[in-house]
Amino acid sequence: MTNFDIESLSNYREHNQLEAKSAKGGFPGSFWETYSAFANTDGGVILLGVKENPDGTLHSENGIAISKLRKDFWNMVNNRQKISANIVTEQMVTEEVFEGNPILVVRIPRAERRAKPVFVGSDPKSGTYRRNHEGDYHCSVDEMASMFRDASAVTQDTKVLEKMDMSVFCMNTVKGYRNFFRSKHPNHLWNNEEDEIFMRKIGAIGIGDDGKYHPTAAGLLMFGYEYEITREFPNYFLDYQENRSLGVTRWTDRIVSTSGDWSGNIFDFVVEALRRMQQGLKTPFVLIGNQREDDTPLHKLLREALTNAVVHADFYGRQGLVVQKSEEGYKLSNPGSLRISIKEAIDGGISDPRNGVMLKMFSLVDFGERAGSGLNEVCTVWEKVFHTPAILEEIHKNGVDRTILTLSNNGNKQDVGAMLKLYGAECIEDINDTDANRNKTIRKSEETDINPIQNNLKPIQTDTIPIQNQTKDAEKKNIINALRNTPTLSMDSLSRMLGITKSSVQRRLDALVKEGKLQHIGPSNGGSWKVTE
Repeated sequence: MTNFDIESLSNYREHNQLEAKSAKGGFPGSFWETYSAFANTDGGVILLGVKENPDGTLHSENGIAISKLRKDFWNMVNNRQKISANIVTEQMVTEEVFEGNPILVVRIPRAERRAKPVFVGSDPKSGTYRRNHEGDYHCSVDEMASMFRDASAVTQDTKVLEKMDMSVFCMNTVKGYRNFFRSKHPNHLWNNEEDEIFMRKIGAIGIGDDGKYHPTAAGLLMFGYEYEITREFPNYFLDYQENRSLGVTRWTDRIVSTSGDWSGNIFDFVVEALRRMQQGLKTPFVLIGNQREDDTPLHKLLREALTNAVVHADFYGRQGLVVQKSEEGYKLSNPGSLRISIKEAIDGGISDPRNGVMLKMFSLVDFGERAGSGLNEVCTVWEKVFHTPAILEEIHKNGVDRTILTLSNNGNKQDVGAMLKLYGAECIEDINDTDANRNKTIRKSEETDINPIQNNLKPIQTDTIPIQNQTKDAEKKNIINALRNTPTLSMDSLSRMLGITKSSVQRRLDALVKEGKLQHIGPSNGGSWKVTE
C-alpha cells in the first residue's frame, strides 16, 4: 500500500491492504496471520493500537505502550518458530500519531517468490494465509503447492520427463517451428541439425538419468499432443473465443485444445490464435527503407501479450488459459499469479517468467521479449493507439489464482496516426489500407512497376531519418526518437526496429551517453532510458 496517509486515517476503512489491530491486551496474536496474508498476496499495512468500530471507522486506543509493542514485534519477527521469514526492514516499522495517540505502523511488502510461502509457526499446511476482500484466509493445498513450485531457482518447465519419449511430439508442429526459425535465421548452423539435436539445443528435450533423450516440460507443452500433455498437466486446457455473447455460451469462432482435430499444443495454439486476433487490424502503408512493413506496433503488441500469457502461465495449476476477442478488445487470462508485483511487471526491467525455457523458444522465432520490458511496451502501445489504458490484475478466488490482461478499446477506434509515430522510421500511409486494400495496393504496384511513393500516397513527415543508408548520426537520431516514445526498449527491439545490428545499437547508445544525450536508469540488465538532450 504505497499511498498510505496517516493524516487521512480517519477516512480509511479496512480493506485488502489495510488492517487495524487492537493492542489493549498487548501484542495481538492475530497479527501474524495478517503478516502472512499480506506477504503472500500484495503486501499491506498493519496498524497496531487502532480499533475498528462497528460502522467500519478507525479510532486510536489510549494508553498503548508503543515502545514495548515495537520491541515485541522485532523479537518475534526474527523468531522462526513464530514466523517463517522476516521480510520487513527497520524503515517499514514506524511510530505515528493518530487522534493524539501513538500507534505502530508496520508496512508488509509482497514477499519475493523464493521466500514464499510465508507461514505462521512451523507448519506451512496450517500456518499459510492469503488476503482477499473478506480478510485473511487459510491457503488451499493447491495455492501452497504453486508457491513452493515458484520458489525454485529454476523455472518449472526445465523438468525432464523421464517416463516419456520422443513419441509424445507432434512432428508437424516441430517442422512448423523449424520453418519459423529458418525464416528468422536463414544461415544459422542449427538449421542443418537433425530434429533430436535441434530440439536438445532449444531445450525441448533433455538427457535423463538413463542417458537417453526425454521431453522437457517445456518441449511437451510446446510440441506435444494434447492427450500426452495432460498426462503431466491434468488441468491443461487452451481456449480461444471470438465474439462470445455475454451470459450465453455462444461465439462466432472458437479453438479448444481438447477438440481432437489438431495437436492441441502451445505452439500451434499461439500461431493460430494470433492469426485470428490480428485479423481486422488496420495496416497502414508503411515503408522502412524500400521495404514494406506490415508488422505494425499493434500486431507486435498482440504477439507480445499472447506470448506473455503463455510463458507466465502455471500449467500445473487449476483451470486453463483463455483468450477472448470481441468488438470491445481482448482479454487474456492465464492460470497462476504473477511472480513479481503488478507494478514491477508494468514498469518493466524485470524478467521472471514461470516458463523460462518456453520463453527462450518463442524468443528464438521473435515471439516474446527477454529483457522484462515486453508488458511495459504492450501497455504503452495500447494506450497510445486506443487512448485507454490496458488493465493487468490478479484474481485469487476459491483457491485458484489467475492473471488477467484486459485490452479494452473503450469504444475508441484504432488511431492510425498515433500508431505511425511508434514506427521510428519515415513512412507512407493510407489510413484506409486494411488487409483487403493492402493486397489491392500491392497488386497495383506490381502491375504498374511504380514505387508506391509515386502513386499519390501522402508522405508522413517525422523527425526520423529513413532506415536505408543511414549515417552514424542518423542512427543515433533514430535511437533518440525511439527511446523518447518507449524508454524501456531493449537492444533486440532497437535492432529490429532500426534495421541495424545489436553491436551497432550498443555503440550508438554508448556514444549518446558519452555525449550527455541519454541516461540509463535502473539495472544494467533492463531498466529504462531517459532522453536528456
